[in-house]
Amino acid sequence: MSGRNILVINSGSSSIKFALVNEDRDDFIIEGLAERIGTPEAEVTWKENGEKKHLQLGNADHAEALAQILPHVQKAAGTLTGIGHRVVHGGSQVHEACLLTPEVIGVIEANASLAPLHNPPGLMGINAAISLYPELPHIGVFDTAFHQTMPEHAYRYAIPEEFYTQHQIRRYGFHGTSHMYVSRKGAEMAGLPVEDSCWLVAHLGNGCSATAVVNGESRDTTMGLTPLEGLVMGTRSGDVDPSLQVHLHRTFGYSAQDVETLLTKKSGLLGVSGLSNDMRTLIEASEKGDKKAALAIEIFCYRLAKSLAALSCALPRLDGLLFTGGIGENATLIRKKTLDHMRVFNFKLDDAANQECVRGKGGKISAEGHPLVMVVPTNEERQIANETLAVIDGK
Repeated sequence: MSGRNILVINSGSSSIKFALVNEDRDDFIIEGLAERIGTPEAEVTWKENGEKKHLQLGNADHAEALAQILPHVQKAAGTLTGIGHRVVHGGSQVHEACLLTPEVIGVIEANASLAPLHNPPGLMGINAAISLYPELPHIGVFDTAFHQTMPEHAYRYAIPEEFYTQHQIRRYGFHGTSHMYVSRKGAEMAGLPVEDSCWLVAHLGNGCSATAVVNGESRDTTMGLTPLEGLVMGTRSGDVDPSLQVHLHRTFGYSAQDVETLLTKKSGLLGVSGLSNDMRTLIEASEKGDKKAALAIEIFCYRLAKSLAALSCALPRLDGLLFTGGIGENATLIRKKTLDHMRVFNFKLDDAANQECVRGKGGKISAEGHPLVMVVPTNEERQIANETLAVIDGK
């Protein structure tokens, strides 16, 4: 097989998503997901050259799961050049993808309190993979790294300076790998040089964020110190009055943990609808007359439109708006409703093109004579592989 092979690992608290990426192939040799790790029902399913495969993992932890998965990857790859790890939070210390040295791993550990749902399981995957393949270069690709180009006036909170200088409390932003890939792919699709292009990017999935990207660099984004800030999401509230937390404590006796659980796991689309965090379910319910589902959709779209409009302040000009992520790439109704709230921008959809851009098909969905709007399918695994190879090549 020509071209170098990179294994991409995205480790969650009870799951491991993985892909074997060859630099000369558009498709992935292997891509799969291990689920319910740490339970008797642990299993992994994957596609290998288009063929579906399945393996029970028993009561495997992360290390044991990877030990069972990696021989299949190795057999398909023949030779691995390196392993790229998705890491959510690198704090202010990490500005780009880098070799996972003990010092960098220490940074990930130090920032675990800022991403308690992401960094600890990410470390499990990193340590397990390093123990299995100590001879390979292991590269960390950080969600926060892309946003390190934000100016200070965009990333600082209006709180006393010592909280920033002594405790690094600031806005970091997330989904950076996706925003980087999509903004660069969008420029390519539009025939514009990356270094002379200005985009609003909406990454919409169970987690959602929007970013203003100027000449290939993040200038502002909606997520902040943690992935809770910003847009309405599947189970996350997004922006709320900070005094809400004090009110919940004083009035209802909520602890800090109670508030965190409420705002991260019981709010968002799920909280408003009382039905589901899945946009497909809500759209179907709304079409059948469910008023709470309809309201959840309206709040989601309005808040998204308002945030995109605000992010335009970071742009010297607007070359276009890019939708990506599971919702952004497939929910035609959400794209339409969002643009309907942005009338001052003169956006207008080509309804036929909007309906066609689903299930992995990207392209222009705006009407002629109006500002450009495109659907750009994200490919975080490809971006992680690209950045991993760049580090290995010393670029």
